[in-house]
Formats: sequence, structure tokens, C-alpha cells
Amino acid sequence: MRGPHNILRLIRTLATFQRTGALPVILQQAEAPARLRLVAHLLAWPFTWLGLKGDPILPPVVRAITALGPAYIKFGQILSTRPDIVGGDLAMQLRYLQDRLPPFPTTVARQQIAAELGPQAIEAFTEFSEPVAAASIAQVHHARLIDGREVAVKVLRPGIERAFRVDVDAFYTGARIVEALLPFSRRLRPMDVVRHFDGVVTGELDLRLEAAAAGEFAVNTAADEGFRVPAPLWNLSGRTVMTMDWVDGISLADTAAIDAGGHDRVVLGARVLQLFLNHALRDGLFHADMHHGNLKVGPDGAIVAYDFGIMGRLDPYTRRVYAEILYGFIRRDYRRVAEVHFEAGYVPRDRDIDEFARALRVIGEPIFGMDATHISMARLLSYLFEVTERFGMRTRTELILLQRTMVVVEGVARSLDPHINIWQVARPVVEAYIRENVGPRAALRDLAQTARVLARFGPRLPGLVEQRLMRDDAEPTVIVRTPSRLKPMVVGAAIALIGVAIGALI
Repeated sequence: MRGPHNILRLIRTLATFQRTGALPVILQQAEAPARLRLVAHLLAWPFTWLGLKGDPILPPVVRAITALGPAYIKFGQILSTRPDIVGGDLAMQLRYLQDRLPPFPTTVARQQIAAELGPQAIEAFTEFSEPVAAASIAQVHHARLIDGREVAVKVLRPGIERAFRVDVDAFYTGARIVEALLPFSRRLRPMDVVRHFDGVVTGELDLRLEAAAAGEFAVNTAADEGFRVPAPLWNLSGRTVMTMDWVDGISLADTAAIDAGGHDRVVLGARVLQLFLNHALRDGLFHADMHHGNLKVGPDGAIVAYDFGIMGRLDPYTRRVYAEILYGFIRRDYRRVAEVHFEAGYVPRDRDIDEFARALRVIGEPIFGMDATHISMARLLSYLFEVTERFGMRTRTELILLQRTMVVVEGVARSLDPHINIWQVARPVVEAYIRENVGPRAALRDLAQTARVLARFGPRLPGLVEQRLMRDDAEPTVIVRTPSRLKPMVVGAAIALIGVAIGALI
């Protein structure tokens, strides 16, 4: 019954937007043609009675999203940081989704802590407040330990895992329908995209993984000036409960309070963007949910990050590709950007590289002609994906989270400084990475690393060669087949021996 159930869920989604009055708001904001608006309403109208009512106190779009559940709320959180997409008024409304959702009772939270960590865990707190923030997956309480230490206690919402599973299953059904009805979409791998989202959400629903991510992130960023990560307390953390140090601060969404506190919003906006790029390029581990609700500015002016349920990782090669693409656009070297795409295998080699470079120029030049308030790296990435799709690039699931986070981070930076020049702020970070990781110095470092890896296999080579020779001796066709089989072994042995020599010198 999973299929019919999910189809009903998708129909109810459309019906909910119709019933709450959110559908006309979205169509108007999207500047949809009158004919498309009429078709949408005709399709939704017969099913209006299936739609959820939601909280009538809330604005229509927020009302619909909160009624539909946590996966939709996550999507709304992303849009809340992009007033250039949804408009300033709607963006302000969607910020409600970040940390001001209806909480569940504190008694239920305490019961969940006792069930997860044992009754003695409750006794560790001398004070335990009512919820100070409530989001789509969990809520946070301010507490004090017996030793006087102030902590934040995060508790998952009861039944949240089942609620997310319902939404994600519906997304799988939607992806199957899209692939079946729109064959050209298969290259974009909608199912893989949903699987990626599913994996991210599954990780976010286990707070032990979040505590581990927070610890690793804190180590990586310990030397970052003006940035702080609260430390997790492992003895008071589990699958559904996580305890961390408490840090006072002002939400980055409260620009009036930031101004009243004497903080420079221009500096903060630039810092948010540069920190994200540094973490993604330098460390390969970045906070992938950097919306306003997860960022504060401390009394000392440092940016404090929270909520490490969604963390992104990039392998060293992907980092170089991403940096070279950005650097190529910054320098307006479209030929190099095209070459990087071909070298990385993002675009099929049978396509014309010069034609691809011209298409990239069409993306870049208009952006560089804009004033600072309209230059958008997130928009560039969006345009870039459109062009690469046209040239046969399949969706890179490892880049989905990076692109999504870039959109969110840029939205936060612009809310702090509407006049921020994204390229000017990003350039020193990208150039520093390029100097360190692309060029002769990086090539020598890569060679040394390769030599060290090969050197570790040196002691095993005699045994491997002997085993292969003994296996060949046992075969009746050994005279005919041994030479061709030994060639790879001999070549491998020679390479490894060279690696041992180089490794010894290094």
C-alpha cells in the first residue's frame, strides 16, 4: 500500500496549499503565467477537502508548510534566507520555521531524557528551563549542572522519525513519477537526489552523530578567529538527547539587536561567507545548515554555530574542482572553467569544449556587469547547473549539499549586509586555497603522498608475487598465460619499489 499512500500524500500536499491559501501566494511570487495559475487551481480544487487546515493564526505559506510536516519545514527554512527568490515579506514569514515552532511539553522532554540516559541523568540538572527554541526536528532547553555549568539540552520531537519517513517515502514516489513521465529527467537522477536527502535526514535524527560532528568541527575550527563551536558533553548525550555548552548570543536574524549591541553587520556578513568557504575548501567538512536560527553573535563579536545534524564533506579532489571553478569565474577565465569540467568528468568528453566555454561566458559576463547588490554566487551555481545539464552533465549528488548550503549562507550574508560583494569577499579565500593546493607545490605534495602510500605496500610485494607465481604454476596453461599475467605484477612491483625509495628520501 506504500505507493497509493504516497500518491495520496502528494495530492494532499497540493490540496493543503490550496486550502490554506498558500497556492495563489506562491504562484504570484513565482510570477506564473495566468494560464498556469488557472490550471494549478483547477487541478487542486477537487481535492481541497483533503488538504490540512493548519494553524489559522499563521500566514498562508507558513501555515501550509507547518501542517505538512518536518521535511517541508526544512525546505521552508532554506527559502527563508533567500528574499531575492521568495520576496522580502515571505522570507520574513518563513523565518518563523527556524526556531519558533510550537514546542512539546517540558515534562515529555524530561521523560525522554530519563528513557534515553537513565533516571540519574535528570538529577544531573539543578535547573531545566522551558523550551528556548523549537525547530522541525528537536527543541532546546537551557539547563544548569550541579557544578554550575550552563548547558543547552537538545531533545528530539516524539515520533519525529516516523513523521520524516512518511514525507521521505512520498518524495521517493514523486521522484519515480517524474522519472516515468519525464524521461529526460533521468539524467538528473531524481531518485539519487532523494536518497541523498534521505541519508542526510537519517543522520540528523541520531544526536550521537551530531555530537561527534560537533567535536570534529570544533577541532578543525579551533584556530578560526571570530568563530566558536560549543563543546558536547558525551556523558549526557545519546541518540535522542544531546547536551552542549551554553553560549549566550544574538540571533543573526535579529539585525536590530545586532546593531544595538554595537556589532558591525558588514564584518559579520563577510565573515559568515568566508568561514563557510574556508571550512569547505580547507577542511572538507562544513556546517550544511547555516541558516539564521543556527548562528548567533556572541558578546565578544564571535559567530557561534549550533545544530550540527547536517554536515557536508568533500574529498580533496572535489574541493580542488570546486575551487578551480570558482577561481576561473572570478578571473573570468571561462576556458579554464570548461577544462576543469571536462577533466573532472562532469561533462562528457564527446562534447565541444569551446562551445561549452562560450556557454559559460554567457553565464559569467552578465553577472560581472551587475552592481554589488545583485552579484550572486548561488545564482551563478544555479545557472551553471542549467548549462551543464544542457551539455549532458548528470546530477552530482556529492555537490547537492554544497550548492544548497551556498544558497543559505549567501542569504544570511545578504541579510546582514545587503550591499555585500560576494566575489570580493570570496576571492581571498579561494585564491589562498588555489595557491596552496593547485600548482607545482601541490603536485610535489601529491607525489610525496603517493610515494608514502606505495611504500607501505613494499614489504608485501615479494609475498604477492610469490603467490601469483605459485597460482600460475598450478594452471595447465601456465606457459602460454604467465607472461601476460606477470606484466601487471612486474610493473606494480617496480612502481612500489620506486615509491619505497622516494618515501625513504622523504
